[in-house]
This record gives sequence, C-alpha cells and structure tokens, in this order.
Amino acid sequence: MRSSIRGIFCVLAAGATFSTSDMLIKTLSGAYPLHQIVFIRATVALVIILGVFMPLEGGYHNLRSRRWRLHLFRGFCVVIANMAFFVGIAVLPLADATAIFFVAPLFITALSVPFLGERVGIRRWLSVLAGLIGVVIVIRPGTEAFHYAALAPVLAAFAYAAMQITARKLGATERASTMAFYVQVTFVAVCAASGAIAGDGRFAEGVEGPALQFLLRAWTAPTQIDGAVMIGVGVLSAFGAYLISQGYRLAEATAVAPFEYIVLPMAIMWGVVVFDDWPDVIALLGIALIVGSGLYAFWRENVRGVGVATERPFPRNR
Repeated sequence: MRSSIRGIFCVLAAGATFSTSDMLIKTLSGAYPLHQIVFIRATVALVIILGVFMPLEGGYHNLRSRRWRLHLFRGFCVVIANMAFFVGIAVLPLADATAIFFVAPLFITALSVPFLGERVGIRRWLSVLAGLIGVVIVIRPGTEAFHYAALAPVLAAFAYAAMQITARKLGATERASTMAFYVQVTFVAVCAASGAIAGDGRFAEGVEGPALQFLLRAWTAPTQIDGAVMIGVGVLSAFGAYLISQGYRLAEATAVAPFEYIVLPMAIMWGVVVFDDWPDVIALLGIALIVGSGLYAFWRENVRGVGVATERPFPRNR
C-alpha cells in the first residue's frame, strides 16, 4: 500500500514537472527556434542523467545494451512526438494541445489490434470513438477557430502510440536511466543536425505563421533570463522522466496511470495565469470527452486484465 502511494506521488510530481516545462517552452517559443530549446534541454538532462541517476541505478555499465537499435527507434519516435507537441503548444492554448495529445492511449488501444493481436471489444472501440470526437471538438475543423497547428498534437499522439506498440518491451530488460539516456542522446543528435542545417535561419525567410517560424528561425544567443529558463527546462525534463519511471516501478500501472491526467488541470491553470487563455465551453466539452474516454479505456483494461494502453501511456521524456 505504501509503495502504491509513493508511486502515485511520483506520478503526480512528474506531471507537475512536465506541465511546468511545457509552459516554459511555450513562453520561449516566440523568440527561439524549437531545435535550439530542445538541444539545450536535452544536453542539461543528459548531464543530470549521467551525473545523478545513472550512478543511482547501478553505474555506467548500464549504458551498454544489445538492443541499441530499438533504443534509437524509440528515441526517434519520442523526438517526433515531442517536436510535434511543442509545435502545437507554440500556437494553441496549452490546455487544448495537452488534451489533444492525451488521445495517445486510445491510439495505442486501436493499434494493439493489428500489431499485437489484441482483441478490443465494442466498449473500448466506443471509448476510442468518443476520444476522437473530443479531439474534433477541440480542434474545430471548418471553423475560424481551426488552426493547422492543431494537427501537430494529433501527430504527436500517434507517433508516441506507434513507438509504444513496437518498443514497449524494452522496459522489461532495460533500466529507466538507460532508456532516458538513449532518448536524450537522440534529442541532442537530431537537434544538433537541425541546427547545422537550419540554424542560420535561411529557411525562415518569407515564412509566415508562428508554428513554422518556431521550427525554422535562426539560433540566437539567449538572454541570461531565457538561458536560465532553458536550463530549468532541462532539469525539469530529467527529473520528470525519473519520477515517472519511479512511479511505474513502485506501483501497478493501472493504479497510477490515471494520475497522469494531473497535467490537464495544470495546463488549464498555466494557460489562464500565464497566457490569459480561458477555455470556452466547447473546448471544455472536448477535453471532458478525451479524459473520460481515456479513463474508461484504463478501467476496461484493468477489468479485463490486459495492459496495452496502461503500461506506459504517455511519453516519459516530454
């Protein structure tokens, strides 16, 4: 019982760190390119993983892995999921982007049929449908409120679901610090390459729209305050990844997974307090459908004794 409670607190703390990190990245999105922010974040997180968490989990010999190809594939999928999500929060209200991304467990449920041979009953299919309806309500296609960047969190959710379906067995043999290390290395490599190719801003010339500018603008030396914020984001990323892994180590996934939804009320809070984004009734209806369908999917998997979506429902290094 105590272990489960500690696990729940770890997940709640991780959710708070992830949500705070998302908020800080959104504040930086108007002045710096995404690949620069994530490069600094990943570098700081990598230092913390190597200097703090790796020694705590048995030493640096854990870096050796015979499954490095699967680690790299997992890392690239998480990079796509992260980048797409961050493009979304640069344009959308933080609560909307976060809610759309939380459709990932439903994508995992759907993908489990062709890729894992899982049998999904009519009730879980209805929960998937309800979640997708919630996404459509939040995105509002065909209206003036629609923005193409709203599709980015959908891509992020799908990329993460695809990764989880193909690589979820890594957790059975690899330590959390090892998985986090390979993810952060992938981030550093991808962002360094992006900086080398587009860091001078030549692809941003003549490009309009905050999402594309966030992807293509030139690297610039951050101010002292912004530099401190970027370092803080890296610290939050490292500790959030460790806390979420600890939460799932200490308690059953079905017990702690629903508590990851703490990110949503926090996203609404940050949106109101920091960005003055008040969700309207329509957005709240869509968010409620997404949350309700996700929680129902968790409950049904618990009842049926399967753990496709609840094993690791959300990115550990977001």
